[in-house]
Amino acid sequence: MNRQAQAAVLFLLGASLLHAATTDLYLRYVKQGLRPLVLLSGAVLIAAAVATVWYERKRARGRGRGRKHDDEPGDGPGHAHHEPRVSWLLVLPLFALILVAPPALGSYSATRAGTALQEPLAYPALPSADPLRLGVVDYAGRAVYDHGRTLQGRRVQLTGFLALDRDGTPYLVRMALNCCAADAQPVKVALAGRIPPVLQPDTWLRITGTYSPRRAKDPVNGGPIPFIEVTEAKPVAAPKDPYDESWNG
Repeated sequence: MNRQAQAAVLFLLGASLLHAATTDLYLRYVKQGLRPLVLLSGAVLIAAAVATVWYERKRARGRGRGRKHDDEPGDGPGHAHHEPRVSWLLVLPLFALILVAPPALGSYSATRAGTALQEPLAYPALPSADPLRLGVVDYAGRAVYDHGRTLQGRRVQLTGFLALDRDGTPYLVRMALNCCAADAQPVKVALAGRIPPVLQPDTWLRITGTYSPRRAKDPVNGGPIPFIEVTEAKPVAAPKDPYDESWNG
């Protein structure tokens, strides 16, 4: 692959990163807080592509002027160097990034990985809204490690996707990530009470309910899974950002 082809690939990759960062596509790969770095990376790659083209043209003009004063014959067309065509396969991941957005991790991953719930560093004061909207990770941490002290007597609203354990236990799940989708791990809340009669894995639900002191052990890693007593469950569209970033790893 010659320098100009390399510059073209750099430009396309940089443009793809800028496109991903200016839309919601980047959320399928990295957490929301890394958006400035994705934008910066795209800009740097485009600048490198432009610099590569400029340098090659400058060097070509220099060689052209040098041959005018050189009596020795230079490399002719017969001496051109041919790069292996297989090198163009490096472009395939680029087109995959542009054309195919990977789906967010769902119930398949959640049921094959143990809960990643960890004890929170603190329990900030909660607003007085009714119902109280919480992230799945926040609810699970308060329910397990604070024994529901800040949740007692409150109607709580959680949003996540549905996953079914091997024995049919329904979980409301949010994949928590520390950096990017590659390190995403599930945090699960078991459902009890007025559960929908038809449960379809990967369906996004908005659950309204109350704190329950019940606990279960994750069958994968034995981690704690709290329950919520469901009073209402409504299907909702998948959120723009499907991952829960409140987890600190």
